[in-house]
Amino acid sequence: MATEEELFASVDALLEEEPQLPPPSERARLREAAGITQARLAVALKTSTQTVKNWENGRSEPKEPRLSAYQRLLKGWAAKHSAHPAHPASSATPTPTATPAPASSPQSAPFLEAFSAPAEPEAETTAPMQAPAAPAAPERPAVRRPVTSSRRPVAKKTTQPELDPRFPHGPLAVLDGDGSAYGVNGIVWDCPATTIPQLVEWTLRESGLGAPKLHRNGKESDPLIVLTAAAAVKLGLPERLEGHEQRRSLRLPDDHPVVKQVTRAKWKLTQRGFGPWARIYRPAQAGQRQCVQLAVLSWDALDTRAWPGVTDMEPADIARVLGIYAQRVITPRGSTAVSGLELMTALRPPTRAVQDRATGNWVSGHNPGSLGTEPVDPAPPEATQEHPVVVNSGWEGGFLDEEAYQWARDLDLLTGEEAALPWVVGLDLNTAFLAAASRLMVGLSGPEQVQHPHFDKRIPGAWFVDLSHIELDPRLPSPFTPSGLRPTGPAWYQTHTVAYAQELGHNVRPTEAFLRRETGAYLDPWHDRLRTAYVDTLADLGVTKDLSDTEFLAAMERHKQADPGSAAVLAAIKATVKGGVGKLRERPQGRHYKDGDRWPALERPTWRPDLRAAVISKARVNMHRKMLRMAEFTGLYPLAVLSDCVVYPSPGRSPLDFLPYSTSGKPIPGAFRLGSTPGLAKVEGVREMAWAVDLMEQGLNPARHIKGGDAVLDEGE
Repeated sequence: MATEEELFASVDALLEEEPQLPPPSERARLREAAGITQARLAVALKTSTQTVKNWENGRSEPKEPRLSAYQRLLKGWAAKHSAHPAHPASSATPTPTATPAPASSPQSAPFLEAFSAPAEPEAETTAPMQAPAAPAAPERPAVRRPVTSSRRPVAKKTTQPELDPRFPHGPLAVLDGDGSAYGVNGIVWDCPATTIPQLVEWTLRESGLGAPKLHRNGKESDPLIVLTAAAAVKLGLPERLEGHEQRRSLRLPDDHPVVKQVTRAKWKLTQRGFGPWARIYRPAQAGQRQCVQLAVLSWDALDTRAWPGVTDMEPADIARVLGIYAQRVITPRGSTAVSGLELMTALRPPTRAVQDRATGNWVSGHNPGSLGTEPVDPAPPEATQEHPVVVNSGWEGGFLDEEAYQWARDLDLLTGEEAALPWVVGLDLNTAFLAAASRLMVGLSGPEQVQHPHFDKRIPGAWFVDLSHIELDPRLPSPFTPSGLRPTGPAWYQTHTVAYAQELGHNVRPTEAFLRRETGAYLDPWHDRLRTAYVDTLADLGVTKDLSDTEFLAAMERHKQADPGSAAVLAAIKATVKGGVGKLRERPQGRHYKDGDRWPALERPTWRPDLRAAVISKARVNMHRKMLRMAEFTGLYPLAVLSDCVVYPSPGRSPLDFLPYSTSGKPIPGAFRLGSTPGLAKVEGVREMAWAVDLMEQGLNPARHIKGGDAVLDEGE
């Protein structure tokens, strides 16, 4: 007879064995009896639908912790829907909530109940499988493990974006050198590709990547694969690109082996070639796009100014950060400037399907409110000096100078009372250009030249008018020039600048104008989407709209430390706004360019310097209006302005020491006020008055240096 010690040893040996599962056919029967689809089960177990299919047809078996979780689920279903002879794994009767998790897999219970990501399990073991020649839906790769990371992840509420069922793994993935592809929804799967053509095929056929259209008349976003340095080398790419005169011109030479591989596989590259952001495509077939975008991290695809700290993150965290940006803004398609411009088109597609009255067929037609499909040349004063409409016409009539403020007060105008204040405080307007884009009426048609027009603030355009006679307080910058200096004679101004002169009570009599009669709020959807993205991302960092001003200032002091991932998303959103506006007037690149030649950007319908001028003009006028209200209510005047940053003398280190409030404690309408939404203010920096006076004595702008670094309106890369 066996001893007690021998019996316990036998039982312990059984306990150490892996959980046993019923046969594949029984797994499928139990799931169907419970009324659960394969897709729903895949979501519950943090895996892909194809992996569940593999389990149910015997092509692969789950590994821990999914194994224990899956077994627990099958036991519960078996207790309710038993119809076959008992199986070692399905004869137990406890319900799922009553079955304790095995000691060797402590994560399995919360994994099943709360769907939270457990610690890293072993890889799935997948048997070779033959893909069907023409599958009804693309096959999905087997998921290996949920994501874990050594770095702080982005905020929990943003790590699980709502996914389109056509793109179950989200818009993008980050590929590492070991073949692990990190998705935005917390999964990692194996990518078998060893060449770029194989990677493209895998992405289109198996990855389940992509994003839905942002407008019903638009297009789905192409999947994005981000390559780490190790992944780039594994796929035959150099770790770095060297020897080019400008970063924006970086690309592989046409005779590089990888470029030849792409060509031999009958794929194409865009005219930009294989650079940090490469698009690889084949012509659309049956209306289906075949295009994959690659971003090479070690080739500086993510500019550190727009994506601070992201390239140093783990692949899983890079995927999360880019995934949040893709969910809230757009799947990255290049620099943030490029993405900002692409977002305009994605939200206002140039065409829509219309029915031909003669034939009854559906054809492509103009989408009202969009910029159309053909580029429109600007009026000469709206263009740049090297533009063909200027060079070829011999235009010498001057140009619009609608730029952001760069002004510092003359030191002689600093009063003794102001100089006695101990501090200067810099206020920065949240995404001032974005706020200016709200309900902004712009021209949708080409310019029409008019002599001696009657000024109408409802018509966007360029007006030649003399505003030099308007005299304002010299302690404020002029609202009519970016330098803040009073105009010296007639000049070209955008509609908002002239309208503000009229608002201030002055008569305006233009002698000439270039006007656009067809108008629309083209940028409204762009504004709305970016505004929501900005506010939601600040909320992830603990800066919400319901905070008091004191709470807001405290939250802003610590928001970047709250979560580096969300802080990077916020920086990218702000760069998208400025870069997108700047790219509306992208200048020619390269030392070989000659004035009068057309450059590639001119062939875009979105090369619209008049739109850029309208945004900046309105932003500058908004800034002046707030400064004027501040002077009326507080008697305070700014020392300096740089774009959306204004510096005020202050008796204390906080803006609460000088901002105007009513007797009830509410901010005065029209003046600067604190808050997290676009157009409201936050603190840019605080310095001593002596520091500001010293800079002004040197002819420098305190607003440029109160925080450190330069504020530049990027005109795109």
